[in-house]
Amino acid sequence: MKLRIIAAGAALALGLTACGSADTTGPTATGGGSGDIKIGMSVSTLNNPYFVQLRAGAEEEAKKLGVSLTVTDAQNDASQQVNQVQNFTSQNMKAIVINPVDSDAAAPAVKAAERSNIPVIAADRGVNGAEVKQTVASDNVQGGKLAAEELAKQMGEKGRVVVLQGVAGTSASRDRGQGFTEGIKAYPGIQVVASQPADFDRTKGLDVMTNLLQSHPDVTGVFAENDEMALGAIKALGAKAGSAVKVVGFDGTPDGLKAVQAGTLAATVAQQPKVLGQQAIAGAVKAAKGESIQQTVAVPVKVATKDNVSEFAS
Repeated sequence: MKLRIIAAGAALALGLTACGSADTTGPTATGGGSGDIKIGMSVSTLNNPYFVQLRAGAEEEAKKLGVSLTVTDAQNDASQQVNQVQNFTSQNMKAIVINPVDSDAAAPAVKAAERSNIPVIAADRGVNGAEVKQTVASDNVQGGKLAAEELAKQMGEKGRVVVLQGVAGTSASRDRGQGFTEGIKAYPGIQVVASQPADFDRTKGLDVMTNLLQSHPDVTGVFAENDEMALGAIKALGAKAGSAVKVVGFDGTPDGLKAVQAGTLAATVAQQPKVLGQQAIAGAVKAAKGESIQQTVAVPVKVATKDNVSEFAS
């Protein structure tokens, strides 16, 4: 079944333009084997390999189940995402999948969909202040703890650490940070000397890490709440990365895993974004049919190091 732009996608693009929040990348649609089940999916950003994999998993599952899926890119703009979800609601989608830009800001649009009896599935990040039919996500708190344990091990349980935080307001950043903070407490020889947002972005990770090195030149460890920021930090560290400074990321993206193989990234907490996308669509289809579904689906995470990175090759 070929990927194609369908009428609903064109209507959505026009609707977004009318709202002044056009999705410049345009919506994509797939599936269509079951004409009466149409699902809308708003992804926080497609300028990140992790969420590209999430979309790929969603599209694969839509094709497998024979449903129509329209995917839009919120471009990390919470207001634009609200407009996208509102458009899905006005188009009478049978279900909506949202990967929130901001877990709080997503609530009003989710409530509006629920009032229209359209079930909403949250993918990768939760929604605060609104009821969703299902949340499909990794255990980010546990992942943060695993990251702390691995970083401490790689650092010999002593040294100075900086933390690169994700987008403020996202459950993923909050939970990973919480898990890491809780986990690192077990190692009194390690001091967290700075925590600063870099918005899950590689370029910002480079810039923030460069600035932090000016004030903390003796840092020996870095925890980045995603691989993109970790890769930016590695670039800022140069020859220090993997030797004098141990860097641990989160996501297990292809580029992250390559850096683990190369030895510049000490480890990454590997998620399964394609599985997250598949599970979100599977839940959305069941909800659209009125079937009961679990409120929470937890997709396992695992630490990828140079010793076991071959297990994660796609």
